[in-house]
Amino acid sequence: MKLRYLLFFFVAFSSKGIAQTFVPTVPIPMPHVPTMRQLSHDYIDKNQKIITQLDGSSDGIFFVSNIDSVNAKTNDALQIIIDNIQAKIELDSTIDENNKYKWLRSLNDMLLSFISGYKARLFKGNILYDVIIAYNDAMELELKNQSIKPIVEKYSFEVGEILIKNFALKTNVGVPSCADVILFKKIQRYPKKTMYYLAQNPNAIFADSIIISQAYKDPEQLYNYAAAPDALGKKIQSINEPLVKRIGLLALMKTGRMYFPFLDNLYRGKITMDSITKVLYDSVNYFKLLVNTQIEYAGRLKNNDTPLVMHALTYKLKTKAVELYINQINALHDAKEDIRFECLKPLSAKDLYYVAVIGEEEIYTSSYLGVYKRIFERMKNPVADTLLNWVNYDLYKKFLKIAANYNTLDDFLKRMDKANAEKLMRSFVSGLEKTTSLEDAVDVANSYASIYNPAIKKLILQQIEANLIQSEVEQNKRGQIIYNLLNTIFLSMDSTNKIDIASRLGINAVYRMPIKDLKDSSGTIIIQQFFYGDKDGVGVFNSFFKHYPATAWKKIDKEQWVELHSTKGVPIIIYCNKPLDNTQDLDVKAQEALGRYLEENELYPTVVIHRGHSYFVGSTIDQLPASAKVVLLGSCGGYQRLNDVLETCPMAQIISSKQTGTGTVNIGLITAITSTLQQNKDLNWPNIWKNLAVQFKGESKERFDDYVPPHKNLGAIFIMAYNMALQANEEYEE
Repeated sequence: MKLRYLLFFFVAFSSKGIAQTFVPTVPIPMPHVPTMRQLSHDYIDKNQKIITQLDGSSDGIFFVSNIDSVNAKTNDALQIIIDNIQAKIELDSTIDENNKYKWLRSLNDMLLSFISGYKARLFKGNILYDVIIAYNDAMELELKNQSIKPIVEKYSFEVGEILIKNFALKTNVGVPSCADVILFKKIQRYPKKTMYYLAQNPNAIFADSIIISQAYKDPEQLYNYAAAPDALGKKIQSINEPLVKRIGLLALMKTGRMYFPFLDNLYRGKITMDSITKVLYDSVNYFKLLVNTQIEYAGRLKNNDTPLVMHALTYKLKTKAVELYINQINALHDAKEDIRFECLKPLSAKDLYYVAVIGEEEIYTSSYLGVYKRIFERMKNPVADTLLNWVNYDLYKKFLKIAANYNTLDDFLKRMDKANAEKLMRSFVSGLEKTTSLEDAVDVANSYASIYNPAIKKLILQQIEANLIQSEVEQNKRGQIIYNLLNTIFLSMDSTNKIDIASRLGINAVYRMPIKDLKDSSGTIIIQQFFYGDKDGVGVFNSFFKHYPATAWKKIDKEQWVELHSTKGVPIIIYCNKPLDNTQDLDVKAQEALGRYLEENELYPTVVIHRGHSYFVGSTIDQLPASAKVVLLGSCGGYQRLNDVLETCPMAQIISSKQTGTGTVNIGLITAITSTLQQNKDLNWPNIWKNLAVQFKGESKERFDDYVPPHKNLGAIFIMAYNMALQANEEYEE
């Protein structure tokens, strides 16, 4: 049986064109196996076969890579080396009968550990070769009564854990010292989990060194564990090192989180605990202290001096901006302007800059415009680059992006000399390849669609092209991908260039959504709408059904939601949760109930629509089904949440407003989408937009113009194209 299996294995690989270069391990002939041990061998053979099927195929080969040589080596180990270990156990005269059972069980235990770990996604299949080789070497050492620590040190911690937990190896003389080795490997692999792993073994020989190092590398993580009444917390508190001592002290204070953002200045002696205490319960002055410290830290960053807990400071600044100011002015959106913005009176232009830039996800359009206006009212000489100098150009790219989205960029640039404005915009689109995320590049992409000044657009294109050339000269692959994509996307915005962006970038067609991609296996299209239970939400919900008459739609009323079934054309079902009382979260409970119903009945929405104010959009995004292919964010400033949508639905086509979302525009879009689908037609976005533009008049037309269709949603297009380009580049390198 084994011989036939090996023959199939070699033929299978020969058919893939690699048998000519593949030299397998030489098999050891299997001796006669006593009947009483045959069952142990059968278990091993069975699990070898199970492993070959873990990739979802029953072809007898376990594919772990796109590289044939890696697959060949892995399957060689799985079939021949495992068989050889079985043969060696039977042939070794130094192993008595009882220990032969032990080692056969141990070998099977190793295979089972791999199978269970792989199924649990604790590791990938490509570690199988290392597991088998490491086990074979560890077995040799154990038979000689030698430590397996050198083997554990050689391989990844996943391999090490399989070895030290193995039935025959867990009593090896080296196992106690292997725990520290594995712990250190985990910390090296996942530095963000350093304290989590250290908590599992706080008495590791290197614990003190790791804790001191963590104080400088990631003090926030250390702070989170320093007050715990456990062994690790006590270990941290016992270390006599100045920064560790400072962090430990703050962690033990009830108000430590309020002091923690100033850790760097406290450690350096630039500020005292008393000076912070004086403003701790003075919300305005505490906010101003946060702002001034943020500006100081931004200045240090420009000089390549990264302050401790910069992230914690920025996060605290954001939470205070939202809590003290943004929430208030948002809540008073129907009040007179002097009442609505009263809370901003004590703030300077610098303070207001941070209110505008740091709360972009929470601030309403009208709130932002009110803050923006007051920034320059507070300046004796309202020059834009003076403001940026005051804040050390902190978050300036984010500010420019927001200004573009809210149509205040032209005004901002006009408040400085033309040369300075040009220099600023060149800087805005440069250095995108040097960051660790795509955030700046996406901001640039999103902003371009909101810039209407031809001179600025031309300037940006010129700089993008210059950056692309520079990246090619420097052979910077990331820069080449980023700037090439931006260049292509921006040029495609001009119809005279006749660029088919979908085919050029290798992404799904952005100008249309094929109807076949929206239908389920039965040919039905599932649409889900999220409604909210405030006064406006109830009104929008009640008026929605007026647009879907009984002559073409059947309405089914359930306890927590309503269903609309089309009775003509393509079968469509629209599920709408009821806007129950949001003060008791009954609307969210209705949404959750509907979500469970859809999932349990394998009904997967491909069109998802948010109906509600911007302060509800986060809840919709949190519940967004991964099946969504078209997403309409019908709220104010939905354009600010594109990245969040794409995290769940990376290839979704998104419609959103850069400014004020309105019910009139939303229902126009929704009925246009559903009527098009009912006629069994693809969603052709340019055509839909062209037809709707004629329907809207006056203020509604102005609101409609702020909505961004999928084919002009440059940030989303960039993310899709970047991921495709990155994947193609990795495959090319392989």
